Amino acid sequence: MKILVLTNLFPTPWDPRRGTFNRQQFQRLAERHEVDVLTAVDFRERMGGVKGTVDVPGIRRDHFTFYHPPGIGRFLNALCFFACVMWQRGRDLRRARYDVILASWAYPDAAGGAWVARLLGIPYVVKVHGSDLNMQAAARLRRPQIRSALRGAGAVITVSKALARKAIELGARPEGVETIYNGVDTRIFHRGDRAAARLRLGLPPEVPIVLYVGNLKATKGCHDLIEAFPILAKRHHDARLVYVGEGASRANLEDRAASLCCAPAVHFEGAVDHAALADWFQAANVLCLPSHNEGVPNVILEAMACGTPIVATAVGGIPEVVPHHAGILVPPHQPHELGTALVEVFERHFDPAAIAAHAATFRWDENIDRLERVLGRVAAEAPAHLGANA
Repeated sequence: MKILVLTNLFPTPWDPRRGTFNRQQFQRLAERHEVDVLTAVDFRERMGGVKGTVDVPGIRRDHFTFYHPPGIGRFLNALCFFACVMWQRGRDLRRARYDVILASWAYPDAAGGAWVARLLGIPYVVKVHGSDLNMQAAARLRRPQIRSALRGAGAVITVSKALARKAIELGARPEGVETIYNGVDTRIFHRGDRAAARLRLGLPPEVPIVLYVGNLKATKGCHDLIEAFPILAKRHHDARLVYVGEGASRANLEDRAASLCCAPAVHFEGAVDHAALADWFQAANVLCLPSHNEGVPNVILEAMACGTPIVATAVGGIPEVVPHHAGILVPPHQPHELGTALVEVFERHFDPAAIAAHAATFRWDENIDRLERVLGRVAAEAPAHLGANA
């Protein structure tokens, strides 16, 4: 097959670490099929300048600049996405004669991508991840656009069963919705010696370490974690909290750590390369991800592959992938319960081998097998007139 991926979630020179889960999936898909990835780069991000280089062997990569109105004009973003694609890359897309389009992220990518697919006469598949349905579809003027994209898709791929139910609730055809969990690259993420990992990272060899990995923004629950941490610190005075990632909330988190008198125990590492996360997972005693909404975060799967237990919120697809023997789940927006769970995780016995064995069941080869079947079916079932790529 010749496949076009439309998404904002893929590494670009302006954000080389973006969408690592998509990079892993699409690169594996490209080992079997011809895959072109066309990535939307926000005009503000592009004005900020190049941040690094990107090398994704086997994939032909391109990008377009995504111009859109700010603030209350977000309901126009799908139209802007469509217009920017066709204005900047329309001629190339018409010539390419793709078999199927995969739009990864519901809004504006899938909503705008659906219009691209209809204009070019190409069947399309929508892949949804979490907040693109849980949050974007809550907006009154965006919801019908997302519903239309889901209804018109040859298939809808979700990363969790909870998200599948949400997609059907929004209007996707139940028979066209398929849950495909992301995989884990166990060549990178596997059990290792904690002391050795801490030595490589310059961390103390014995102290309890709570690790957070992700964007530093309120919806990821990073503020709840800073409020919960003193509960653990009262029991374990030498405990450390490490945030790995960047985001708009960093300054507020630093200020709050100071006001809670725990600033010396809280470290902000910043963003790191995807493969470098393995040392952090191996070094930590627990990964904490107290998100307010989610699909299935790959950092949870990757941490478990390293044998690290999880404390997370019971939202989205997280309960589907974190069994009792691998961690503790709490309600969102509850810092006290989160802190209590952090104390408990240090007092309960967790078997790292059993946790890693569970994570190893999330395999990329199975993920690609199923994705390939969905894309192939949608391409094959397309009406003959669609194949003309009008």
